[in-house]
Amino acid sequence: MTTSKTAIENLSASQLLRNSLDLFLAKDMKGWTDLCDENVVAEFPFAPQGSPARIEGRTALYEYLRNYPSFIDVHEIPSLKIYSTDDPNMAIAEWSVTGKVVANGNPYEMTYATFVTFRNGLIINYREYWNPQAFMKAMEGTRFDG
Repeated sequence: MTTSKTAIENLSASQLLRNSLDLFLAKDMKGWTDLCDENVVAEFPFAPQGSPARIEGRTALYEYLRNYPSFIDVHEIPSLKIYSTDDPNMAIAEWSVTGKVVANGNPYEMTYATFVTFRNGLIINYREYWNPQAFMKAMEGTRFDG
């Protein structure tokens, strides 16, 4: 099913954020990055040493995420709360995932706080906070380089 550009632009920031998480859960990294503006900025302020804290541009973000499902197999999003803000172009999500790290079989349980800003139905800024210590423990003996 194809959604027209006008239909996407008419969705609320909360609906757009929910759609992006649906694509993430479906392991559709290309579809997820297609929701991003060409000049998107993705920020991961708590990224562990050796992982990027900032990625600029849709192409660079896709290159970083495209192999994510082969490193971390996310099974479900057991909790999700999406909040509208005073800015109609921004939404915030508190969400968690369960899954496993493919290389070592460790469980992957992570909670996120994500702040997303949209323009014309596309993500222009994606800022995600998560626990780098839990990430490093799950990834023990392996690493995700994107």
